[in-house]
Amino acid sequence: MILNEPIRRLVLWDIDHTLIETGGVGSELYANAFEAATGLPLQQKADVTGQTEPSILIATLRLHGIDQDEPYLSRYTQQLAVEYDRHRADLSHRGRKLPGAEQALAALAAVPKVVQAVLTGNLRAVSRIKLEIFNLDRYIDLDVSAYGDDDNYRPSLVAIAQQRATAKYGITCNRDNTTVIGDSSHDINTGRRGGAQAIAVASGKESAEQLRDAGADDVWTDLTDTDTIIARLAA
Repeated sequence: MILNEPIRRLVLWDIDHTLIETGGVGSELYANAFEAATGLPLQQKADVTGQTEPSILIATLRLHGIDQDEPYLSRYTQQLAVEYDRHRADLSHRGRKLPGAEQALAALAAVPKVVQAVLTGNLRAVSRIKLEIFNLDRYIDLDVSAYGDDDNYRPSLVAIAQQRATAKYGITCNRDNTTVIGDSSHDINTGRRGGAQAIAVASGKESAEQLRDAGADDVWTDLTDTDTIIARLAA
């Protein structure tokens, strides 16, 4: 995207359960990477909702009696990317784009002065692969995006994305022109604590009412109402 004027809005999308679902493939690849990194079969996994990949792995290590992070974290992050790359066809077959996701991304991509990126607990390499598999990477500025391997504390990722947008586009990003979009109360918390507006999509485990109670500025049932999305984000 080449912008002749300063951007009006930085839109930061969550990936899993907001734009795509992995159809169970993600859990399988996590188990593969965990065993490769530790030599132990995965017995139980820490809660993943709204967490970064490194923080999930560290908590999972503790559940397996491992009280140190390295060298397991380095091995795991490398192996997980390898697993996703090896299983692209499986993810394409079993996973899916969520209703309206590509249409919403495409519509916003056509709006001048809107930059779309992802803000995700996924690793950078895994994020790229997931978006590529479902042909969504064409709409996303991966350089401006913020990932789980950037910081374990997810609200900090908002400022990281804002700083990257400033460096690339020469603009100032703040709460007024930055919007986080995700499916969980953790995503809402990320946006609000990180310095952004927060919109929820009730496409995950939490209801629209729960997402409103979490403080979402808006709640959408899904991403199929492109007109509403454009009106809200392109203003």
